[in-house]
Amino acid sequence: MKKIAIVTDSNAGILPSEVQGRDIFILPMPFLIDGEEYFEGINLSQSEFYEKLEGNANVSTSQPSSASVTELWDKVLKEYEQIIYIPMSSSLSASCENATRLSEEYKDKVFVVDNQKISVIHKSSVFDAEKMALEGKSANEIVQYLNETKFDSSIYIMVPNLKYLKKGGRLTPAAAMIGSLLNIKPVLQIQGGKLDSFAKVLSVKNALKTMIKAMKQDLEKRFQDFVDKDKFEIYVAYTKLEEDAMQFKEQVESELGLKVSFVDPLSLSVACHIGPGALAIAGARRY
Repeated sequence: MKKIAIVTDSNAGILPSEVQGRDIFILPMPFLIDGEEYFEGINLSQSEFYEKLEGNANVSTSQPSSASVTELWDKVLKEYEQIIYIPMSSSLSASCENATRLSEEYKDKVFVVDNQKISVIHKSSVFDAEKMALEGKSANEIVQYLNETKFDSSIYIMVPNLKYLKKGGRLTPAAAMIGSLLNIKPVLQIQGGKLDSFAKVLSVKNALKTMIKAMKQDLEKRFQDFVDKDKFEIYVAYTKLEEDAMQFKEQVESELGLKVSFVDPLSLSVACHIGPGALAIAGARRY
């Protein structure tokens, strides 16, 4: 029997093909679309999701049922002695709190970590945990590291269209109308799992410059020590438009002087609130 498995949910944005043959397992997150339940990566692809979202379907996120969580744990524990479970940030979903409660019945077998992350930086934590497990680190050591580094990351997201922020109740209709008329592009940030406003700028071009400048300041003030030790990575993420993301990647690498480790779609739990065409820059400390 193998020792430690890493289990996460699809909010980490990890494709099944990326973990095939590895000690990582993914719990699909449910979505409600016009009252019908879908599961990311099972009966809902990225393209299908955006088709429904842009078709004005009523899209909302949900959390996995307790039964689906424990069913996956039980299946994994047939092959592994212990599980490190890294759900999406507790600041964005009650699924972490629910998993913590469920883990009380799995004493010394399931360790739930509130890593305060989502999407691409969530993904980096999952891979860090896997690397530590392969090195022979104990479950307690892995949990301690993930807790100690939970705030060593940053994400900035440019939203090209105010429609979905308005639809999700994050903007009043009047503010959305004025913003659209003025061509305002909000820049959002995720720090410690919370999605907040960071800046409001005119034009996509200025929004991208604002994000790169913000990340540069983070690298110089918050993360310089990790950068110097080659323990920090930069990522680019997007909703729907991969070609735009690849162009942004080149701009990021040119202006920051650092290589972008990967370009990934933002998880659908973020995308449903901001819509297609968003671009993001993210950075995270790595093990």
